[in-house]
This record gives sequence, structure tokens and C-alpha cells, in this order.
Amino acid sequence: MKVLKFGGTSVANAQNIKLVLEIINQKSKQDQLVVVVSALSKVTDLLQLAAAKAAANDESFREIVAEIEKKHLDTLKELIPVSEQSSLLSHVKRIVNHLETLLDGCFLLGELSPRTADTILSFGELLSSYIIAQAYQQIDKNVVYKDSREIIKTNADFGKAAVNFEISNQLIQEYFGQNESNINILPGFIALTLDGITTTLGRGGSDYTAAIIAGALEASQLEIWTDVNGMFTANPKIVKQAQPIANISYQEAMELSHFGAKVLYPPTIQPVLRKNIPILIKNTFEPEAVGTLISDTVSSKDSVVKGISHIDNISLVTLEGPGMIGVAGSSRRLFEVLSQEKINVIFITQASSEHSICIGILNSDAESAENAINRAFEVEILQNKIDPAIVEKDLCIIALVGENMKNHQGLSGRMFSTLGKNNVNIRAIAQGASERNISTVINERDVKKALNTLHENFFEENTKQLNLFVMGVGNVGEKFIEQIHNQRKFLKDNLKINVRVIALSNSRKMLFDEDGISLKDWKSTLDKGEHAIPTEFIARAKELNLRNSIFVDITANASVSEMYEKFLKESIAVVTCNKIACSSAYDNYKKLKSLSRQYNAPFLFETNVGAGLPIIDTVKNLIASGDKVHKIQAVLSGSLNFIFNNFDKNNSFHDVVKEAGVQGFTEPDPKIDLSGVDVARKILILIRESGYEMDIDAIANESFLPAECLDTTNNEAFFASLIKHAPHFEKIYEEALAKDSRLKYVAQFENGKASVGLQFIAKDHPFYNLEGKDNIVLFYTDRYVDQPLLIKGAGAGAAVTASGIFADVIRIGNN
Repeated sequence: MKVLKFGGTSVANAQNIKLVLEIINQKSKQDQLVVVVSALSKVTDLLQLAAAKAAANDESFREIVAEIEKKHLDTLKELIPVSEQSSLLSHVKRIVNHLETLLDGCFLLGELSPRTADTILSFGELLSSYIIAQAYQQIDKNVVYKDSREIIKTNADFGKAAVNFEISNQLIQEYFGQNESNINILPGFIALTLDGITTTLGRGGSDYTAAIIAGALEASQLEIWTDVNGMFTANPKIVKQAQPIANISYQEAMELSHFGAKVLYPPTIQPVLRKNIPILIKNTFEPEAVGTLISDTVSSKDSVVKGISHIDNISLVTLEGPGMIGVAGSSRRLFEVLSQEKINVIFITQASSEHSICIGILNSDAESAENAINRAFEVEILQNKIDPAIVEKDLCIIALVGENMKNHQGLSGRMFSTLGKNNVNIRAIAQGASERNISTVINERDVKKALNTLHENFFEENTKQLNLFVMGVGNVGEKFIEQIHNQRKFLKDNLKINVRVIALSNSRKMLFDEDGISLKDWKSTLDKGEHAIPTEFIARAKELNLRNSIFVDITANASVSEMYEKFLKESIAVVTCNKIACSSAYDNYKKLKSLSRQYNAPFLFETNVGAGLPIIDTVKNLIASGDKVHKIQAVLSGSLNFIFNNFDKNNSFHDVVKEAGVQGFTEPDPKIDLSGVDVARKILILIRESGYEMDIDAIANESFLPAECLDTTNNEAFFASLIKHAPHFEKIYEEALAKDSRLKYVAQFENGKASVGLQFIAKDHPFYNLEGKDNIVLFYTDRYVDQPLLIKGAGAGAAVTASGIFADVIRIGNN
């Protein structure tokens, strides 16, 4: 014999019930069946609402009754042929009339007792089971409807009655021993006291009904049919990568269900656990799916962690004080108080010093608990031996569950490290001696990030998801997005990194998509986005609170660089090609580096110097390994190198600068490059990364531009001034020819002094043959004395700059 239970979603309407009937029909060909059904979806909620309104003298309860009646009559009409409907419709209406009579009583009395509430709530299962039994008779007459109240007896603890197993087991065995029908259909959730008063079995009561019957009959299997493919490694509504669990032990299932895996309720397991009856969880809407089998079998080959679950709406209550140290009975008094208030304790932890004890309870119980505890310890509080109870609300418990966890070291550290890297603060920790559960209390706002981060670490083959918030989608930004789009599959397959672009913004529009923006046609999608507001961009990134978040700044905007601090404080990494922040006041530079360490949020800016060249990373490695930089000589402007390599008798200085802009080698404002400000910022960043303290005003900037060019206020005026002063530039070129030299804009640092300026480079100098838009840097260090460390390559261009930004993103992914 098998016992099948179908939940509310499985019997939500006539269409779903037809699927249930087909499953029953197929199963009945191999086994004798006991079928337990829940109320139609949402009906129990409607019954609760109607009862509350009636007790509050609100006449609208009659509208709810009418809705309940219509829902059941419509379902019956769709399932039963018209010729056989009359008597059945009358029966349903009689049941509904009885319900309305009870609600009228509540309305007249203005009260709702627990006893009456149980009777009212029983109507959902009574109606659904009757309709389903009558519908199945259209397929097979060998089916019997049985009111489960006749065979399950409880005490009078209304709302969550305790089953009298001795009497119930005897009644169940007697009934099924005499009943030869192949299929019995019963309502779940409801029972009777020995005095014949209706009771309910509490949350998950229909599961419990099925388990009680399965245990009493020693069924071969209990099947729970629901709307998901079994138990999952995490809540699939929150963790989209969650996977069904094929096999799980009773203990693991109880742990997961206790911590919020709503597909199964903890009491369900108890009656079948004692008889070692397997539980199979199946999907009514995908009956071919494997589902989850719960049994006593645990394989050493199973995953170390079976699942991650959580409970929302938790409050942490802390009782602490010196008066608890070494005083026997403090814990007993605390739990006795909570027991008297009928407050369920979900989580417990106590420091070995005995100075404090923390308990986790539901938010709804927090106020009652606080008042009761303070009353119980009033004397000690007045004597300052114990502090008043401290209550922290809006928390969540996350549990890591697995039978094999006790055989593996380091799981706790791995869990805490994973949460810490994503700035998820742990308020309390608990782990039982069985070691099959590690529980932590965290802020409720962090639950989605925490669950996804842990699931990624323990179940997704170490695939790390990076969530990018990209600001600036001009030439470089466009190339960056193109590179991400082209390389996503490679990164996922080879580096186990899943890169998603969550937000895009330019100066006009911004676009957010928590599931990741499609990069195939991102430009048109962004054009349809909302008005770009930088403060709102930060707020939305913070609100989404996604794991491994990275803010990517591909602008040259000073106001955007001022946003870094806010991102870092939210443990959102910053990757930028914007040089303004790292060349700002030294104190600000140090502050950003400090925030990066404090909040474990990488702050990477490799493209600040040399575009895609590994210059900054090389300096970091030199300093980290104990080397010391004494001297730097460099050509750090790809745009200026391009300009002076192409400026000759046949190409005017103005035309070459224009062409550099068209090629994307200069900043939008070319004066930033030609004035030497950009180069000064770059050498300053290298000086700081080399371990020296310096501000930009300490760098001598020997400009080759006439004062009138420097004083222009827009690009049009600047280019006009280049034409006007063409003889000035031609004279510089002719002087270089006369000296048999080439013009290079050089940055240098030595003996604590730095300068940038145009120089005549002789043929024997390493800079002489620097072609195109290339950069070159020479580092003289303790280790590189006679021959400097040389880095050379393309130092400008949208594609190479984008690749440098991409490399920083990958560094974070590999961290």
C-alpha cells in the first residue's frame, strides 16, 4: 500500500485536479492507495479571513463565503457530467450553509474561539476531498470517501492538536483492515477529539495526516505531491541555480524543513521515521521528474552539504550580565518563561563565559518575549546584575545542512569566509554536536545575497557570478561590453566565472535588470531606460544587494569618482579607468585603499596607467615582494606619442591632434592630454603605488603649449588656437630635426622629485624608437639597478583600455 498526499496547488482548480486524478489512476494499477488531499489553493486563507471578519462584526464575511461557494461549485461543474451534478451540488451547498451558520454565530457573538476556528477551517478539506472523490468515481467506481476525523483522534489543543497515536493507529488499522477498496480518498489537516469535536493538526497538517496513516499501516511509501520537483539545494525562488536533491536522509530532510524548506513540514517525518517508511516528494505538474526520496540511507559519496535553508522574520533576544556567570538555573528560568508564553525557540547560542545567552524567535513573538523575560528577571535587572532583554528584529536564520558535514573539516570557516567576503554580517552562530547543521543569524536584507553566495560556493562547481554595474558606455565602454558578450561562454567554461551586467548608464539614461541585461541589443534597450541620476544609481545597486557586485567606471568624470567611497562601504568592488580618484588628494587616495581593505571590496585601476599594460600590477608585485623603486622614466601618453610620431612637415600639429581624437586616443577634451595633466596624473599614481606620498601640485609640469592654448575653455577654441600657433609647433619640430632627435612627452621620478614635459630623445635612448601609440616605462629598483625593468606596449585605444578593465574584473573573479 502507498499513501499519496496532494497539496493545495495540486488541487487548486478543476484543471489541476484532472492531473491529480490521472496520477491516482496510473498509481492504482500497481498499488492499493490512500489519497489525502488539502483544501483548494487559498481556501484556508479565505476561511481564516471570513472568520476574522465575522468576529469583528464585518458583514463582508458573506462575500467571502460566496466566493468560497462559487469556487467549489465551479470546480465540481467542470469535473462532473451535468447529468450527475444535481445531488452533488446540493451537498456542497449544504456544507457551505453550515459554514455560514457558524460564521453567523461568530458575527452575533463578536468572538472567535480556537475551537470554533478549527471547525471553520475544516471546511476547506471537507469540500475538496468530497469533490475529488466524486470526480474520481467518474473514472473508477472502486473508490471510497472517508472522513479522516473518524480515524484520527487528538487532544483538545485547538489550532495544533496532538495526536493520540495509540487510539488513532488502532482505528486506522481496523478501518483499512475491513475496507477492500483499491482507493480511499480522505481530507487532510483535520481530526476529532475523543468527545467528537473537530480539531486541526497545524501548519502542514495534510502532510501530517498522510504520514500518520502511512505509519499506522506500515505503507511501502509515502508520496507528497506538490508543485516543485522535490526538495532543492536552496529555495529556487531566491536561488535560481538551485538543484533538486535526488536522495536525502530523514535527519537532513527534518533539518531543511525546520529551516524553511516549505515543501515538507517537520512533523510529517516523525510517524514514518519510526517505521523506516520512505517519503517520495513529486511534482504534480511534472510527474515524470525524479523527485526527492527521503530514507534512512546515507552514502559517503553524497554531497557534504545537502542543502541551504532559511527562516525569515526572526528576532534575536539576548539576555546578558555578570549575574549569569556561574549561577545555576538562569537558562532554565529563561526557557521556562518562554514556554509559559507558548513562544517557540528556533535558535539558541550561549558563550562559554556564561555572560550571555541568545535565542532566535519569530518577530511576532518578540514583544511578548521581551516583556516576559524582563518581568522574570526584574530583581536581577534592578540590582544591575542582568541587563534588560535586548531585542533585534528583522533578522534571518540561514542553515547549512548535510549528514556528512561531521566528517569534513573547515566547513564553518568556508561558510563564514564566503559570507564575510560579501559583507554579510553574522549576528550569531550555532552548531549542534551532530554537526549536520551550521546555523547563522544575519540581517534579513542580506538573505538573498547570502543564499546565492553560499549556494555558488557549495553547489555550483565553484562557478563565481560577478554582477557588474557599468557607468560610461562611450568608445571604451562599448568595447568593454562587446568583450564581455563575446567571452561569457569562455569565462564560464574555462575560468568558472559567470559575468552578468546588471546595470548600464550613460549621461542621459540608465538601465537595471536584476536577472542580467541582454547584451545583444543593449544600446536600444538603454535608450528606453529611465533618466540617469547618479545618486539613484548608487541607491539601486545598494538595494539589489547582489553578491560579488562590481561598479565599473568607464568615464573621465570627477563626480563619478566621488561615488567610489559609497560603493566600497557597501562591499561593492570598484574597477575604473578614471584617473581622477587615484590622483586626487593623497588623503582621499589612501582612504579609498583603506576602505577597500576594511570592507573586503577590491579597488582596481590598472587602466589608469598604460591602458591594458600590466604596469600598476607589476609595481604592486615589486613592492609586495620587498623591492623598492628609486627611479621611474616613462612615456605614459599613447595619445601624445601618436601625435609626435605623426607630426611632421606634411601633417600639421592641428590635423594630427584631430586625427588622434578620431582614433579615440585622446580624452574627450584633448587639452587634458596635451597640457600634461593626464601624464602628471599617471606618474603620480605610479609614485604612490611605489610607496611614496605625493600630491599632483608637487609635479613640475613643463608645458609645450602656448599660454593662449592652455587658457581656452572649449574644444572649438582650443583647436583654433592650435592653428593660430602653428609656427610655434613647427619650430619645436625643426629643433628636434636639428638635434637628430625625436619628440617624446616624458614623465620621470627620482630622488623624491617628479616632472612631466616634452623632451628631445636621442637615437641611443630606449624611448627613441617608440612607435605609434605605445607606452614605455622604465623602473629602477634595488633589484633592477644597471638594467631597468622595462614594460612596453600599446598605451591607448578603446579596445586595449577595455581589455585592461576586463582584466581587472577577471582578477576579482579569480580572487
